[in-house]
Amino acid sequence: MSDSSNSVGDPRVGVIMGSRSDWETMRHAAEILETLGVSHETRVVSAHRTPDLLFKYAEAAPSRGIRVIVAGAGGAAHLPGMIAAKTALPVLGVPVRSQALSGMDSLLSIVQMPAGVPVGTLAIGRAGAINAGLLAASILGLDDQTVAAALAAWRRTRTEQVLADSDPSAPAPGETGEG
Repeated sequence: MSDSSNSVGDPRVGVIMGSRSDWETMRHAAEILETLGVSHETRVVSAHRTPDLLFKYAEAAPSRGIRVIVAGAGGAAHLPGMIAAKTALPVLGVPVRSQALSGMDSLLSIVQMPAGVPVGTLAIGRAGAINAGLLAASILGLDDQTVAAALAAWRRTRTEQVLADSDPSAPAPGETGEG
């Protein structure tokens, strides 16, 4: 994991996480953004271990061209809320599955924000990270027809895949049906 950008120009989405161990979940947000051609960066920004970096990141993000921040964290999961407290950019929180409570602690920490500090909270784990990437693209797509078209094409492809494989009794692709 390093700073990454898959499109020409500066990153428009910041994908940040509280620790390197969160990358296993947060890589899914980065991968969907890459698939959609959305420039992004990935960084570890810890609310507890690097609070000064967190403040600098949040405050500088708009002037660097960041338009949406996807923040993932586990356990106490303060990163999304602290980022939201320091910037007016949309912040999408991804609860990372934890050992102790399977991510419920993370979910409740991120979703239960005080009025005035909004964080859009997604599902725990991989699904939440994917949906955070899709939602970030959707937000950008409001003003960027290229991103909107890429997102629409991605969704069409998913629909076509389901329709092409809609018989639950048929062998899955690659299976012969023999036991």
